[in-house]
Amino acid sequence: MSAKSAEQEITHDVAVFKKYRNLLAELTRKNIKLKYRNSWLGIFWSFLQPLLNMIVLSVVFGGIFGKHSKYIVCYPVFLFTGRLLFDFFSTSTKQAMTSFRRNAAIIKKVYVPKYMYPVSSLLSTFVNFAISLLCLVCVWIFFKATGIQGGADLHITWYALLCVVPMFLILVFSTGVGLILSVLSVYFRDIEYIWDVLLRLLLYMVPILYPLQKITTPWVIYVIKINPLYSMIELFRQCVLYGYIMSWRMLLYAAVVSVLTLIAGIIIFNWKSDDLIYHL
Repeated sequence: MSAKSAEQEITHDVAVFKKYRNLLAELTRKNIKLKYRNSWLGIFWSFLQPLLNMIVLSVVFGGIFGKHSKYIVCYPVFLFTGRLLFDFFSTSTKQAMTSFRRNAAIIKKVYVPKYMYPVSSLLSTFVNFAISLLCLVCVWIFFKATGIQGGADLHITWYALLCVVPMFLILVFSTGVGLILSVLSVYFRDIEYIWDVLLRLLLYMVPILYPLQKITTPWVIYVIKINPLYSMIELFRQCVLYGYIMSWRMLLYAAVVSVLTLIAGIIIFNWKSDDLIYHL
């Protein structure tokens, strides 16, 4: 492909996106409304659910990893910061993966750029994730004010404002993964079950419930560190939990992997997007 034709294609894609951007916003709002339809508490579940998860996991694992650990500042907040980002990645990729099947009737009748469906699923999950941050703020204030579970050691600095960086990176990474999964799930329905199992394994392969320093096996530490989710969660904790500047090496690695994953997702999606309708 020549440089001129590539430029024309990019210009066309940008023009199409501008034309349908209002539809993307509407699909995002629809996904948020459908998630909490017929629910008494509605969107308040975005606040309540991570709080309940934190309480249960803190009770179960706090006695194992949270007590007398010099590597953890306030175990419940440590746990909360990790689960928030991991739950966003897990939920958003699942929603993107099933977006074509949920919207198959519309896709067959009305022309809409097909990436609108997985991307709107990702954005609606990101909105819920942003609301959950309010719960994190409340939890942080509670433990800081009471001093229990090591809350007295919590400190806030202006570096906390940089938490939007790992949040953006995990959004980019999840978008790339979500685009790939959305295509694979159309051709291979079993990918939904496989991905669910992989996410369960991934939960324990990322230091969410425990600090990395608890691991003593070198090859396991290496496997954990090459996982981009580890870098993103650790960057988020550095800003919010530890109160110091992000590691530039982790930031560079997470940024490169996120961008490459997004590019791979776009390439695979564009390659197969025209054939998807014949397999729905």
